[in-house]
Amino acid sequence: MASTEALVPQGLTESDLLELYRRMVLLRTYDERSVVYHRQGRIGTYAIFWNHEAIQAGATFALGDDDWIFPSYRESAIGLVRGMPVDTILQWWRGHPSGWWNPADWNVASIAVPIATHVPHAAGLAWGKKLRGESAVAMAFFGDGATSEGAFHEGVNFAAVMNAPAVFVCNNNQWAISTPLEAQTRAETLAHKAAGYGIPGVRVDGLDVLAVYEAARESVVRARSGGGPTFIECVHYRAAPHATADDPRAYIDLARVEEERANECLGRYENVLKDLGVLDEGHVAEARKEAEDLMRAGITAAEAEAPPDPELVFTHAYVDPPGNMRNG
Repeated sequence: MASTEALVPQGLTESDLLELYRRMVLLRTYDERSVVYHRQGRIGTYAIFWNHEAIQAGATFALGDDDWIFPSYRESAIGLVRGMPVDTILQWWRGHPSGWWNPADWNVASIAVPIATHVPHAAGLAWGKKLRGESAVAMAFFGDGATSEGAFHEGVNFAAVMNAPAVFVCNNNQWAISTPLEAQTRAETLAHKAAGYGIPGVRVDGLDVLAVYEAARESVVRARSGGGPTFIECVHYRAAPHATADDPRAYIDLARVEEERANECLGRYENVLKDLGVLDEGHVAEARKEAEDLMRAGITAAEAEAPPDPELVFTHAYVDPPGNMRNG
């Protein structure tokens, strides 16, 4: 398993390292505040991604503005790395129509709640970009459980056969809700599955943001230059519940969770940057304040939104809605 914390990947400047840190803080703050908002009844059931920030920020930092991101529900807030407003994402969790953004505005696809169904979408978009002679790459995120789904096989196999410019990022936190990894596959590692599609499979420490970035950068360069797709397995252990409706104490290794929480990815990266002399307490305070201010403004804007028009239920479903589906 590769780790690059001791060596800054080639091409990253001090400014890049701090921007990567800012994005991780923003994602962490969004996640922690969203759990609080759920407990206050201000958003619905929420999929927690605490300690997954290194994967999300690291992989997407390797992308260009024209590249596409295909998130699962675990990456619901990933649009923040592209400047998407906080209230837009919060509204998605509140079930408000304003939470459904136009993917073309941000090159971020809609959040996929069904497991692995967005993998073929990413493969198709990547193939389409190739057919048009465009250089854009599609990056899809999914969990270890998705690799047990048919849509995963179809999407990755299609991308491989078509030599599509795609990068498939697997967040292997070793649990598909309450199903452990060993109950899902006999493969030695999930990265080994890439061999079945004839594409490279890379395995990295999912808590090391620089290792994730480096693997993603190499995969994006390969895809953009015509080398086809890559599968990246980011390994760690889930240190938070699957979602706000989940009580993992019934199945998870609580001692292992405590170890992982003590080694969480944001704190690890802070220590790396401090050792490099790049990060000081002023940078830490600034990043946290920016993220907290954005969250406060975001929830205020989301809650100020007018209730949706009930007619929207019918707008994209019927030309002439049946009378028995209307009130009055």
